[in-house]
Amino acid sequence: MNDSALERTIDRHLAALCDPDPGRRSDAVRAVWNADGRLVDPPQEGRGHQGIADQAAIVLTHFPAHRLERTTTIDSHHGFLRYGWRLLAPDGMPAAEGVDFAQLDVDGRLLQIVGFFGTQPAA
Repeated sequence: MNDSALERTIDRHLAALCDPDPGRRSDAVRAVWNADGRLVDPPQEGRGHQGIADQAAIVLTHFPAHRLERTTTIDSHHGFLRYGWRLLAPDGMPAAEGVDFAQLDVDGRLLQIVGFFGTQPAA
């Protein structure tokens, strides 16, 4: 996949996680995720299209009207990706930030994302 296709995939994934409409959220998850996909964030995990959409719904109960944005370019090689993100409150103030590590399937769909909150601790 080229860089712009990767950006569209990740940005659509991030937008889906904060979409308050369950139907749109499910459609967006299906569009960018492999049917066997796995989304792992502390402290929860979603598997498959429905599990990922359900995980997003849980997050929205704690952070209504928030949105996710990618904060870095996407670093990629051999079907693996990493990128930074930030969760923004409705007033634009950051509520959380972190980094995701993703794996794509052979068709360029998300197979797995493992997320970490916060910045990398110093050694």
